[in-house]
Amino acid sequence: MTQQLPTTPFGRRSMSLGLLASQVTAQAVTPDLVVHKWKVFQHIREAREAVGATDRALAILSALLSFHQETTMCADGDLVVFPSNAQLSDRANGMSPATLRRHIAILVHCGLVIRRDSPNGKRFARKGPSGEIEQAYGFDLAPIVARADEFKRLAETTQAEKKAFRILRERLTIARRDVVKMIAAGIEEGVPGDWRGYRMAYEGLMERLPRSASKAMVEIILAELSALRALVHKALEDFIKSQNPDANESHNERHKQNSKPDSKNESEYSHSTEKEGGACGSDNVRMLPQRDLPLNIIVDACPEIRGLAAGGEIRTWRDLLATAQLARAYLGISPSAYQDACAAMGEGQAATVIAAILQRTEQISSPGGYLRSLTKRAQEGKFSTWPMVMALLRAKLDQQRDGAGRIRSSPADGPRPAKRP
Repeated sequence: MTQQLPTTPFGRRSMSLGLLASQVTAQAVTPDLVVHKWKVFQHIREAREAVGATDRALAILSALLSFHQETTMCADGDLVVFPSNAQLSDRANGMSPATLRRHIAILVHCGLVIRRDSPNGKRFARKGPSGEIEQAYGFDLAPIVARADEFKRLAETTQAEKKAFRILRERLTIARRDVVKMIAAGIEEGVPGDWRGYRMAYEGLMERLPRSASKAMVEIILAELSALRALVHKALEDFIKSQNPDANESHNERHKQNSKPDSKNESEYSHSTEKEGGACGSDNVRMLPQRDLPLNIIVDACPEIRGLAAGGEIRTWRDLLATAQLARAYLGISPSAYQDACAAMGEGQAATVIAAILQRTEQISSPGGYLRSLTKRAQEGKFSTWPMVMALLRAKLDQQRDGAGRIRSSPADGPRPAKRP
């Protein structure tokens, strides 16, 4: 039978090459080396993934450092601390003994501390006649001093990698916004091109982008998105070059009229009977609150609208109004239809309706015709945005409760527009 290693309150006493390497490093340090313990701890915390330490292990390390009386640590000083289990648990935010054992083992394995065991496994200090400590048994903090420069380099490398990743995500956000805006411009201006295909390609890329994407995944998506942006930009550029700059004014006027389809191309009135979750009878509408819906409720009920916002965030009503204009073009709704909605409902409610249509775009075959229908109801006093938004909130809660699916929310740089048939 294999002999079991003896155990103590802080786990098994095993020796490994890593632990021996930590001891050798601590012994080889220059005697006059002095470091600021909390600065070194900050470097360790920033580079904790590279070091291999956990958050709780660092909480224990912070507690151990607090038992060292001086702010600075000298290589030739007394670097062994010997707190009791109760003291260490108290300074580590009441951590349980089992958790202490597990994460102290991680500190030892990472080479951040060295165990100095007494013959009986207890932690204590033996003092000489003059009161000075002659021998201490507990946790040796010498690796903190010996590896201070290493921890600083690791922290700097980690910060540089985080900065590079942040810049990469910013580039992805800009590329997303450019593609959405160019697709919307192509649809609105009637530019010949496979805009449905471009939009489907964009949505396919966003489907592949996880909520917490790795750097490698972001690089792949950015490369493909940049290629898509180049294709869309070329389609717009070729159309601009194809136009005859010497054409007469009447030709230009005809092009303007044909490039902004109105109600005829939207099949608006053919969908006026489409069911609408937010419309109700005039008597019920008069019973609803007359004030505008809070902005945070609108954004919570219609999270897809954030995908078209600058920076992926909508913080003010001005942000919502500006984003609604972009969403209108993305949905293929004519400017005149949106202007009529603003006149009948007010800009705030019209922007709210656009956000709701974008959220329900998979169920609405003709966004332009749907908006015309709601505008007509508003003109007759039979429409309010309250039931519409509340219905979306209820659907979101039902999905979360039933576990049938989840409403898509944004990644770090905002959600993607929903698919349209």
